[in-house]
Amino acid sequence: MLQHCFFILFIFRLKLYVLYRPYYIASAMALNIHYKQINLPFQYPFTISNGRTKTHQPSLIVALQLGNWIGYGEAPAITYYNISVEEMIADLEKNKPNIEKFAFTEPDRFWHFLHHLIPANPFLVCALDMAGWDLYGKMHQQNLYKLWHTEWNNTTITDYTIGIDSIPKMVAKMKAKPWPVYKIKLGTDEDIAIIKALREETDAVFRIDANAGWSLEEALDKIPQLKTLNVEFIEQPLAKDSWGDMEILYKESVLPLFADESCVSEQDVQKCTNRFHGINIKLTKCSGITPALRMIKEARSLGLQVMMGSMNECSVGSAAIANFFPQLDYADMDGPLLLTDDFAKGIAFNYGQVSLTYPYGLGIEV
Repeated sequence: MLQHCFFILFIFRLKLYVLYRPYYIASAMALNIHYKQINLPFQYPFTISNGRTKTHQPSLIVALQLGNWIGYGEAPAITYYNISVEEMIADLEKNKPNIEKFAFTEPDRFWHFLHHLIPANPFLVCALDMAGWDLYGKMHQQNLYKLWHTEWNNTTITDYTIGIDSIPKMVAKMKAKPWPVYKIKLGTDEDIAIIKALREETDAVFRIDANAGWSLEEALDKIPQLKTLNVEFIEQPLAKDSWGDMEILYKESVLPLFADESCVSEQDVQKCTNRFHGINIKLTKCSGITPALRMIKEARSLGLQVMMGSMNECSVGSAAIANFFPQLDYADMDGPLLLTDDFAKGIAFNYGQVSLTYPYGLGIEV
């Protein structure tokens, strides 16, 4: 009987070891950080409202190495948020010794550590958090969406973005990329003429992103006209802090309204109720995958729809967005389609449908 009890105890301990083996191994290893600056060209110059144009997307790629496991993350530099790749590298170098001392076992703890260590640079925290999740998925040999207990069934599709340009050029861009859903950047004096010209060429779904480029009066005038042109919804019509005007527009709008610049972090989700119908979560802005999971949960509890958007990431950051697809109503994950070069492989696009090639972590291979 005693031998039988010892045998059962041995089996129980063996099962625990197998289950928690990645933690045992990880706790005995040192965390190493590597990084690389990239600057990938756009297929077309990319312009949004207020004349902001760029021809390349600079980004920081980080790698977290724990033994033979390596996790990757990405943070694109966005000028209107005043965070450059050089600033991210400076903050990373400054905090690298402390980060490499961290005993990595799971991403939530890692994000909280980073959030308090580097509170003024959410972009860098995002890249490291993303790498932590990729590392964790590889340690457990699962894609992230599986770790989150979601299934790749009936997932949303991604749109394809048409940046602001002359009307003939915008039409040409659209015709060169047949797609079921287009996200169209507006915020010009020709907004209605642009959509009319595009609509003559396709019956595809149109989503409008004004990038905070309208006044309340413009929005009240343009939105009814856009509805007649079969537009699905409007993203960030007014300035990010125009909360009073958004309350008015929310009551008057004949189309759903989604917050982007008005919903940067977790603290903004509650404020979007009764001002927007949904939120567009950007991983880079909210500081990573970990807070994005909480933002989705809170948005659902408040009756808000959820979209996740691209900041023109290559396939590293885009794969992180893709893992959220089972949880989203809408997706804007077309960064790899807009760029002429990439840093990783593993995302397959099929007329809006997205799939991940590799079975662990983010689902990509560098």
